[in-house]
Amino acid sequence: MKGIIIYKGKYGATRQYALWLGEMLHIPFITAGDETKPQLEDADYIIMGTSIYIGKLQLRKWLKTHQEVLVNKRLFLFLVAGTPPSEQEKLQGYIEANIGIEIRNCCSFFFLPGKLEFSKLSLIDKLLLKIGSRLSKSKGEVISVTDYNNVTKEALLPMLEAISKKEGAVI
Repeated sequence: MKGIIIYKGKYGATRQYALWLGEMLHIPFITAGDETKPQLEDADYIIMGTSIYIGKLQLRKWLKTHQEVLVNKRLFLFLVAGTPPSEQEKLQGYIEANIGIEIRNCCSFFFLPGKLEFSKLSLIDKLLLKIGSRLSKSKGEVISVTDYNNVTKEALLPMLEAISKKEGAVI
């Protein structure tokens, strides 16, 4: 079975997961937009990775553009966010708000923990994060502005297991 990883992120966590997956599965990982049509068409399964930025998937436009090819493939999508796993309703909301029903119906989803390196954010992203953090307090939510890095290979294990079951491969 031939696979490919397509990803788009903002500050490196999504790329790190794509790199690890590519190494573990021995398949190419490509930044969204750099892939070729034959690469997508020849793949039996496609793993897609995206960061979530202000509630929007970085990969959302790419998903819409390539929907025709994607709906005929085995799809796995990992979403990288700072949203805690305990906030399942919010995480599911990202999927429903950003991904059409056609792709949702043929895709397995995995939420992976992200990271925050405040000093590496753009000025506008620092400002938006601080504003979002203040606004979230009034709703009883917490948005961290403190550095953290929860990106680990172990976070990929449930997705690797799902891929190996669907592809009949041993990883």
